[in-house]
Amino acid sequence: MNYTSLTEFVKNGGDALARGPIALILVEDLVEVETTIRHHQMAGFKSVVVLAPDALSLPDDIAETIHRVRYDMSADQATETAVNTVIEAAAGQWLYYCYNAEYLFHPFCETRTISEMLAFHTEERRDAVLGYVIDIYADDLHRFPDAVSLDHACLDRSGYYALGRFDENGQGDPKERQLNFYGGLRWRYEEHIPEKRRRIDRIPLFRAKPGLRLRADHTFNDEEYNTYSCPWHHNITVALVSFRTAKALKTNAGSTFDIDTFTWHNSIQFQWNSQQLLDLGLMEPGQWF
Repeated sequence: MNYTSLTEFVKNGGDALARGPIALILVEDLVEVETTIRHHQMAGFKSVVVLAPDALSLPDDIAETIHRVRYDMSADQATETAVNTVIEAAAGQWLYYCYNAEYLFHPFCETRTISEMLAFHTEERRDAVLGYVIDIYADDLHRFPDAVSLDHACLDRSGYYALGRFDENGQGDPKERQLNFYGGLRWRYEEHIPEKRRRIDRIPLFRAKPGLRLRADHTFNDEEYNTYSCPWHHNITVALVSFRTAKALKTNAGSTFDIDTFTWHNSIQFQWNSQQLLDLGLMEPGQWF
């Protein structure tokens, strides 16, 4: 189904919003959109909603299986507007959002669907899943000048850390069960990244409810949604492996000429499986075995 606007989608897209989990893919450019869609369809999402410009062309076998919404991701607050609009229209459903050239991995995703994971998470009385955006990048920027290559993708095996999270002025006591996470290219090339965009934590999976709002920093107005675990034990976390930062650094005139390669002594080839991410400590199975 095609929709001419987000307003039309929430008004007439009842079938897409009736059953979760629902994936929202926010298309910022035309890089790896098809693979992003296919990856999330294979993960087991009941509906995949693609918010994209008219310039995007998709094969018929994909176009016929998604809900496509005309949308401009260059507009101010485009992410928050899209996600919050869908939240209001899909109260009670599990939602997920990502950008093109980002790929969700959850523990044991090769043999267990996203619905199975969320069923377990719901039993643990959790309404949100913390995720880490793990930068991936092409190993050779001369061959792949936009830093994107699925077959030659690398990631950092170390260099990740967390700091306490305080209020917006950095004051008061640390927030309970909340941390700011850093690492990857946003850490290594922080001189090119605005301070407010250096964190790699995101809550990509959450249960929609009336009044819930996504904020510009990828946190929610319900503080419990921003926690990494419940009070009594660790919970599942997920990873979003993403070309987004590498792509931005190599297409931005202010940084591209300062970067000849993203590889360093802690780069390893990304194997496109959940076990590698678990072994590196980049996501957590919690009590789910």
